[in-house]
Amino acid sequence: MRKSKPNPDDLRGLLALVLAELELEGEKARQAESVWSLIARPEQLPPSGYFRTWLILAGRGSGKTRTGAETIAAWVREGSARQIAVVAPTFADVRDVCVPALREAAGADVEYTESKHFLLRWPNGTWAKGFSADDPDSLRGSQFDTAWCDELGAWTYPDAFDQLQFGLRVGAARQVVTTTPRPVRLIRELLTDPRTVETRGRTLDNAENLAPDALRHLLARYGGTRLGRQELDAELLDDVEGALWNRDGLDALRVAAAPDLVRIVVAIDPAVTSSEDADETGIVVAGKGVDGQGYLLADLSGRCSPDGWARRAVNAYRTWQADRVVGEANQGGDMVEATLRTVDPTIPYRAVHATRGKRTRAEPIAALFEQGRLHHVGSFPDLEDQLCAALPEGGGGPDDRLDALVWAFTELGLTGVESDQWSEAYARQVWPCHGCGQCFGWGSGRRCPRCGLAAPETYDGPAPLPDGMTPIREPAPVPSSFMFRLRGR
Repeated sequence: MRKSKPNPDDLRGLLALVLAELELEGEKARQAESVWSLIARPEQLPPSGYFRTWLILAGRGSGKTRTGAETIAAWVREGSARQIAVVAPTFADVRDVCVPALREAAGADVEYTESKHFLLRWPNGTWAKGFSADDPDSLRGSQFDTAWCDELGAWTYPDAFDQLQFGLRVGAARQVVTTTPRPVRLIRELLTDPRTVETRGRTLDNAENLAPDALRHLLARYGGTRLGRQELDAELLDDVEGALWNRDGLDALRVAAAPDLVRIVVAIDPAVTSSEDADETGIVVAGKGVDGQGYLLADLSGRCSPDGWARRAVNAYRTWQADRVVGEANQGGDMVEATLRTVDPTIPYRAVHATRGKRTRAEPIAALFEQGRLHHVGSFPDLEDQLCAALPEGGGGPDDRLDALVWAFTELGLTGVESDQWSEAYARQVWPCHGCGQCFGWGSGRRCPRCGLAAPETYDGPAPLPDGMTPIREPAPVPSSFMFRLRGR
């Protein structure tokens, strides 16, 4: 059968349609680009010249998320971005923050598929995949020419950034990093990389796009504070001199996974109220390994209603198959237990009572970190900010997460004294009671928690135990660095 020749007029018409469509697409791209270039502040436009990383350290509400999305969209329009990785602290952050911003910046023609990776496709074949920093292994096996890393300072597993770098190897690979500044290892390393271009931005820089009442509230509550300098003014703050913890020490003890655990606890430091001005409720999960060392497994703290934090704690207890939940009873008395039991009446719970200052209770835990006996499994930026701001004499900002950590590791018995046996004299030594052999810290006015024998007003060492009696628990040695700090040396 003989094929008929195509009609030249039809071909010309088809070609005209294609050219018109291409011109329309080009006009849309030019309009989108021109709109952003007109409203963006100078520091929100990509730097010129070669760079591997554009690091945007900016305060809350400064417009850094839109800057990241508009930058990726512009690179797609110019054809320099074809295979894109979008990485955020969690999949929820990718879905709820990055994808909407990127879809708005890219325009209506981008195709979105809500799959495992929240896939975006452009008409020219460019694609963007979303990844969670909580799952570093998901970045293995992929390769990219472009990446957008959002809130790098809040990534739980720094290994996710390393895995991304292995995959960022196509063409003139580059990445934009948008984050609130935190002195974590990843940010410090990027700042020393000669291929990094750094840009700073404050919350006030974007004041015209923020609700005036919200801005006044933030400035009134956090202006001039250490937290405000970091979150609003985008200052990269170093460790606090004299703080109980420091970031280098935490980094040195950080591990990717815990060994087999012999005991796991969930600890709660409840907030008094749940208003937007209230402190957070500290909720952490910690375990004791077969190696006798402690491991921080999760930080689930947040600003919650009583029912909210109770459900969060019970879910953590079930998820981690914990042995017990402990909660500080000083603030809410029996409220903590009663609230937990409305969610799960059978949950094993023990109330702990703070009889000493918060910082004094934290010092033995800080000493265990100094000894290399406690580890963070992954990164916990908000909690670590509190640890590295905690001063022995008090102050330094919120301490709800810190308190929960202290209760957890104390409950695990890693300090050599149980959480309800703190004494004013723990810093000197923990000795066996000469009445029954139970180990506890002698202090003025204290009684043995087992037999009730009163401690003497002055203490010159433990009295001999009766013949044939041995301590129920051996005394715990006090680290010399801890002793020096308490003596002011």
